[in-house]
Amino acid sequence: MSDDLCVEVPVAAAFRIRWAGAQWEADAAMALRRAVFCHEQGIFNGDDRDQVDDTAQLLVAVKCEAGAPEMVVGTVRIHQTEPGVWFGSRLAVHTAYRSHGKIGATLIKLAVSSANGLGCTRFLAHVQSQNVPLFRRLHWNVLAEETLLGRPHHLMQADLDHYPACLTPRVGLSTLGRSGT
Repeated sequence: MSDDLCVEVPVAAAFRIRWAGAQWEADAAMALRRAVFCHEQGIFNGDDRDQVDDTAQLLVAVKCEAGAPEMVVGTVRIHQTEPGVWFGSRLAVHTAYRSHGKIGATLIKLAVSSANGLGCTRFLAHVQSQNVPLFRRLHWNVLAEETLLGRPHHLMQADLDHYPACLTPRVGLSTLGRSGT
C-alpha cells in the first residue's frame, strides 16, 4: 500500500475508487458483497460469487485515513460479454457510507469510464428498482423492466457520451466526504 494512493484530508475522509489491486481489497470487497447481498438483502444464500467473478474486473472504494488506505467501503464488478459490450454488476456500498452519496456514483463513473477506455461501445447493468433514480441522474436509460432473483430490476444502459475514457483505472478517482461512523 503506497502513500500516494490517498491524500490526508482534514475533518473529512478521502475515498479512492479504483480497480482492486491488492488481495486484501479483493477479500474485503467480497466480504462486503456477502454482507449486502446475502445477509442484508437475502438475495443469495451464503455467498454471491458466480462464474462472472472468474473474468470480471473488481473495483473498490477505499476509505483513506491519514493518507493510508484503511478499509473497503464499496465495490462493483465489470466484465465484457462480447466485443465492445460490457456489464456492471454487484454494486455494493457499506451501510455506514450510503448516506455519503458519492461512493456509489463514483464507482459507477469509474466502471463505465474504464470500460470505455477498453473499447466499450455499450455498457449495461441490471439495476434493482430502488436504484433506478440514481442511475437516471448519472445518464443511464431504462431499456426494460425485469424480474431477477425474485426482485424487480431494470435493464439499463449508460450514455457513454457522459463517461470519458479512463486510461488509468488502477489509479482511479478520488472523492471527499464524511468519514461515516
